[in-house]
Amino acid sequence: MVKSPAPNPATIGAAAEVADRLRAAVARLSRSLRLTHADGNLSPSQREVLFTITRRGPLRLSELAASEGLNPTMVSRIVSHLENAQLVTRSPDGTDARVVHLESTNAGRALCQEMRNERTDALLFALEKLSARQRRELTDVLPTLEALVETLRSRE
Repeated sequence: MVKSPAPNPATIGAAAEVADRLRAAVARLSRSLRLTHADGNLSPSQREVLFTITRRGPLRLSELAASEGLNPTMVSRIVSHLENAQLVTRSPDGTDARVVHLESTNAGRALCQEMRNERTDALLFALEKLSARQRRELTDVLPTLEALVETLRSRE
């Protein structure tokens, strides 16, 4: 049996540095993009829950809690706020009274679209400030970033 060579601490350190820099850059980019004017008085959690309901709905409250990684009580509070703002509706299941289905209203879908548009506009502004070479490099790395996202999702 052939033994694998011991990991090189310098290589591990370099990979950890890349992972740390990538994490920090993605976090800063994400925070910058979440700062939209369209979202009114929604918290980051409320915005994300609204996006999930809009993208995947109608869905059950339990499915939403699982997909967001939040406890059902917290999700129910968030949904109540969104419902009071007339951005989502709750409807009972026809066969199981314990089940609640969530769906975005027209206003909720319109708000999500407006937030997406603002975020896209912000990225377009930032991309215009990059050199042609930097834009090409960013375009070239997009498939790798998308694969990274899928790898992390499959880990859950």
